[in-house]
Amino acid sequence: VQLQASGGGLVQAGGSLRLSCAASGRTFSNEVVGWFRQAPGKERRFVGAITWSGGSTYYADSVKGRFTISRDNAKNTVYVQMNSLKPEDTAVYYCAAGTVVANLPSSYDYWGQGTEVTVSS
Repeated sequence: VQLQASGGGLVQAGGSLRLSCAASGRTFSNEVVGWFRQAPGKERRFVGAITWSGGSTYYADSVKGRFTISRDNAKNTVYVQMNSLKPEDTAVYYCAAGTVVANLPSSYDYWGQGTEVTVSS
């Protein structure tokens, strides 16, 4: 499975961005797709996840109510809509695929290359 994350950029605080994670090499069926972010000098942290089969979503407390993860089965793509962005959301965002919902990076088997999000104050 190859994952391609895109959609990052520079946005002012309070603004919105939508990130995409397009999968190729295999059509998702029972996978879990997670989003993580890593700020400079910090560890990679869980943002949220979605189960491909049922569409159940899970979020870190820090983004709950502001970020929404969704999927498009036909496009084999997962999105994260990020609203009310804050400077502390600045990070490189990664998507990852695995078989269980987990907040640990080591639980995911495949990773995209990351897309950078910068939120200015």
